[in-house]
Amino acid sequence: MAKSKVYFTNLRTNPRNTILQKLEKLVKAAGIETIDFEKKFTAIKIHLGEPGNIAYLRPNFSKVIVDLIKSQGGNVFLTDCNTLYVGRRKNGLEHLDSAYENGYNPFATGCHVIIADGIKGTDEALVPVEGGEYVKEAKIGRAIMDADIFITMTHFKGHESTGFGGCLKNIGMGCGSRAGKMEMHSAGKPIVLKDKCKGCKVCSKNCAHGAISFDENKKASINHDKCVGCGRCIGSCNHDAVKPQNDETNDILNKKIAEYSKAVLHDRPNFHISFVIDVSPYCDCHVENDLPIIPDVGIFASFDPVAIDMACADACNKQPVMPGSYLAEKDHHTHDHFTNTHPETNWEVCIDHAVKLGLGNKEYELIEV
Repeated sequence: MAKSKVYFTNLRTNPRNTILQKLEKLVKAAGIETIDFEKKFTAIKIHLGEPGNIAYLRPNFSKVIVDLIKSQGGNVFLTDCNTLYVGRRKNGLEHLDSAYENGYNPFATGCHVIIADGIKGTDEALVPVEGGEYVKEAKIGRAIMDADIFITMTHFKGHESTGFGGCLKNIGMGCGSRAGKMEMHSAGKPIVLKDKCKGCKVCSKNCAHGAISFDENKKASINHDKCVGCGRCIGSCNHDAVKPQNDETNDILNKKIAEYSKAVLHDRPNFHISFVIDVSPYCDCHVENDLPIIPDVGIFASFDPVAIDMACADACNKQPVMPGSYLAEKDHHTHDHFTNTHPETNWEVCIDHAVKLGLGNKEYELIEV
């Protein structure tokens, strides 16, 4: 198999060549204009940022890509799906508030934000996974699957469960509905936190399988013999009393992310942009971002989601460890910064499984723009 092409630009600028101009040159060199955007709906999958964390991508970057797609006649929107955890992106309304607070509004970006899985994370499309070992039918935010073309803009950083959060994680985990995210994180069924349950019975009204009952204190419980793990109860609970068990192993989590990515990308044009800047040790879903573990590197672009993750990881591992960072405090047993940051993870599992599924190529040619 021929090597995939990954394009790269560094972060050096001057008055005649700003970082936004360099981004536009990069994606054009990588071939984004070869996609037929005319009258097509184009989803740009991006992490809109958990308020409090300021490592998320600046809205200015997305406007460059939005304007380019519009110039090609495309109908474009920014999108993300709701979260499983307690925070300000757990439902469609708060998620939009968070997006606007972080600068993702039509005035700054030139397009609208659509929360792909709706108000409570239950608006999903069931998508077959060709060759899936763990997932046969992925649960993807409906607006993402309604798009004709799929683009990612990814903030590349560390991650406590997957080693790093790159392009594939932005696609697989990021595009899953709440039930989809639960399927990836959990081998089992959801549970009820009794101290948070208010006995409102909304969860039972949303359960199609009669799996939820209430005790003498009006506290809910879930019968796992009846529960099918759809996650509707998680989405319907306004008190965050219903939780996934998060009991899946990290390796299987990584493989499920690859399989969800397969469902999202299958049989439609896709293009990927990754920013290796502010490489924090943890996911942007945290309400805080720690000191970067390495210096900033640059921006990458490719049609191959596997190759771009490999190129970003390789570039990161060539960088020195940032003094005073979380990584600097860890024992360095390998030459891999992400393994050293989170020794219980193995990011290569996701990459290798994605290759097996036909999503891309680990071998790449790096072309500097």
